[in-house]
Amino acid sequence: MFAKDPEKMESFLGANSSFKGEVKVKGTLRVDGLVEGRLEAECVVLSERALVKGEVKGRKLIIGGTVEGNLCAHEIVEIKSKGRILGDIHTPKLTVSEGAECNGRIEMKGQEAEVIDLQLTEQKA
Repeated sequence: MFAKDPEKMESFLGANSSFKGEVKVKGTLRVDGLVEGRLEAECVVLSERALVKGEVKGRKLIIGGTVEGNLCAHEIVEIKSKGRILGDIHTPKLTVSEGAECNGRIEMKGQEAEVIDLQLTEQKA
């Protein structure tokens, strides 16, 4: 009856909150506070006030705050203008806004493309 929207906000960690450990969420996770540990969700959104000390993993990562750890995305990492990354980034697609800071190694490997041989045929005029 209702389609599941993966971009719909389903879990939230507020600005005055801190968490130590591992968080796994189905759907979207928004973080405004402090996390020491590992975050994993389909979509992770870190606001400008967020600070994560650990790994962030998901299909889509939108980084507006600071991450002191590695990022791993299956589809895309977006680093906003106030975003700050102190770690490695593994993703097939990356967008970085002007003003963002990235200090680490970036590895962008997409899926292997299938090579198709095309044979040329002469056309008569």
